[in-house]
Amino acid sequence: MADPLLEIRDLKVSFRTDDGLVRAVDGVSATLYPGETLGIVGESGSGKSVTMMSVMRLITDPNAQFEGEVIYKGTNLMGLTQDQIRSIRGAGIGMIFQDPMTSLNPVYKVGWQIEEQIREHDKVSRQAARDRVIQLLTSVGIPNARERVDAYPHQFSGGMRQRVMIAMAISCNPDVLIADEPTTALDVTIQAQILGLIKKLREEHGTAVVLITHDMGVVAEMADRIAVMYAGRIVEQGTHRELFYDPLHPYTWGLLGSIARLDRPRPRRLTAIPGLPPSLMRLPPGCAFADRCAHRFAKCEEQRPELLDRSGSGHLDACHLSIQQKREIRDQEVHPELVEEKQ
Repeated sequence: MADPLLEIRDLKVSFRTDDGLVRAVDGVSATLYPGETLGIVGESGSGKSVTMMSVMRLITDPNAQFEGEVIYKGTNLMGLTQDQIRSIRGAGIGMIFQDPMTSLNPVYKVGWQIEEQIREHDKVSRQAARDRVIQLLTSVGIPNARERVDAYPHQFSGGMRQRVMIAMAISCNPDVLIADEPTTALDVTIQAQILGLIKKLREEHGTAVVLITHDMGVVAEMADRIAVMYAGRIVEQGTHRELFYDPLHPYTWGLLGSIARLDRPRPRRLTAIPGLPPSLMRLPPGCAFADRCAHRFAKCEEQRPELLDRSGSGHLDACHLSIQQKREIRDQEVHPELVEEKQ
């Protein structure tokens, strides 16, 4: 196997507030290999975006505290100065931000904003940069790119602004593309087109992709490996097939159970995970999911489960239940059709 492009090693991010210390990311580790897509899923507030914003060194709040390492091509990004990390942003690691309207500067033309990044990393003339911008806008499906290059962000629809963000993210052919909720607030047709663009980029340029989302349907279509986050921690990590056909953590069961299935009778209501995530200022000593889990027992309340390979296949999970217990419970909750077939 090739060496990983990006390694996150025991990353911790916390914020000092008047009410206490907020542990937004609590010991996250992950790897990304060339040409693969890593999906990161979880509820809002689980730490997905903060993790990747920390990788990009975009969190400059003086109250933020960081621990751990982020290794990109042998270099620890957490030890670089802002001037040094600026040379990697865009050229080595690109990012599609969650809200293109607030990520684009409203007082500058979209073409100028993309051109600025190209000229920062590649020493080319203004005309050559402009020609590349027009080519990029055309490649991401913006019609009449030669005219639209001089338009302002407010003159584009939500889907078109997201395409501009993709063009900006790929303008310097980065090795790693981080896509933070790239289809939020877009209708299903535009969503499919945006995901198609990201797939095309990976296939044509071998770009590795980190896809942040709360949509299990999106990761089912896009991801090779998936990490499930809850309360700032990864609670399960495995291949696409392992997460969908052999999920081992009760939180993952809840996420999968909340999806409407076309191959089953229509339910009266979708299954919901009861309760709310815990406060990141007052995390419990045991499993953070215990209060919402129907299968908790005394050990769950007292001892934090480690993220381990309990199955021996490389499939990681953080749950005290035995593998046999997990699969018996899961088959009843997530895959009842498999139980019916056995009977």
